[in-house]
Amino acid sequence: MILSESRYPPFGIMPYVLRMQTPIRIIGIDPGLRRTGWGVVEVEGNALRFVAAGTVRSDEKTELASRLCALHDGLAAIIESERPHEAAVEQTFVNKDASATLKLGQARGIAMLVPARAGLADAEYAPNAIKKAVIGVGHGEKRQIHMMVKVLMPRAVFDTDDAADALAIAICHAHHRQSATARLMRLA
Repeated sequence: MILSESRYPPFGIMPYVLRMQTPIRIIGIDPGLRRTGWGVVEVEGNALRFVAAGTVRSDEKTELASRLCALHDGLAAIIESERPHEAAVEQTFVNKDASATLKLGQARGIAMLVPARAGLADAEYAPNAIKKAVIGVGHGEKRQIHMMVKVLMPRAVFDTDDAADALAIAICHAHHRQSATARLMRLA
């Protein structure tokens, strides 16, 4: 298999592989219009370390544009203070209420825009992929995810279910990037 140089940073594959072996901070984002959870982990080799987690809230009594601005400003401040290298966002699922799905999509747009504006690579994961990476199966309950997050990172603290979910998203990305590193090392 020949790797296209355009898929990797300039100077070929090795600098990309070497960067993946240094400590990398990942922010996981669980988008929501009322509450957007965020969680930051640090990965070095196989080691996973909790850095921080929390929730950005918007006032549901204000108009949509103000709520989106609050989410944007909150996430931008977190990215500025925590300095992640990569971002991962949960993909939106479609529910029965089209209006709620559209609003969630707008919040998800903010969750993808803020890291992109900060120059971070943005990965997206389906809810089932996140569950599978954290608990081993694609259809688990929230309490199972939260329990496994605490098992993987005993020092993790989170203020809401959204923050715990965001940590699970970051963990999922850490697992997927380690698989990508192994594939790149074999090819290099």
